[in-house]
Amino acid sequence: MGDVRLIGGQWKRSKLPVADRPGLRPTPDRVRETLFNWLGQDLSDWQVLDAFAGSGALGFEAASRGACRVVMLEADPALARSLLGSAQRLHAAMVTVHHGDALAWMGRCAARSFDLVLLDPPFDSPLFEPAWQAAIPLVREGGWLYLEAPAQWALEAAGLRLHRHLRAGAVHAHLWKCVNESAT
Repeated sequence: MGDVRLIGGQWKRSKLPVADRPGLRPTPDRVRETLFNWLGQDLSDWQVLDAFAGSGALGFEAASRGACRVVMLEADPALARSLLGSAQRLHAAMVTVHHGDALAWMGRCAARSFDLVLLDPPFDSPLFEPAWQAAIPLVREGGWLYLEAPAQWALEAAGLRLHRHLRAGAVHAHLWKCVNESAT
């Protein structure tokens, strides 16, 4: 078991446990720092979904920067328990953890519920495009959809515009903005 440090906000330098699990690799510091520079450091009043939460690094970074609600989805029961433990230790009342299938959960979620949806499926899985498709309806107009993948994705959808892309080692970070098509 290792750990990862939060890099910003009220819990800066706090450690999150990282279990030794196949496919679990927390988002690198450099990528998290860049993502939150793109988004801005103040996420006050944001509603955030961290699908495939794993260590929770992305979701806890959002909560640390003021998000008022962070929903973490995790299929692995041990990782879900670890996320709950981290939320309790940090006194992160705005964080809720759901153990279960992220795609099924997103399929039941109300449309336009989130300002930011974070997607970081296991790199060895076929979940990237299905997760991206399931997440699109959940993003509010003016909101953001983030995808971390082992390759660059040239996915496009009505109402989404690729805002930024970064490659850092084996990680490709993508950030789309949900835009009003009639305004463009």
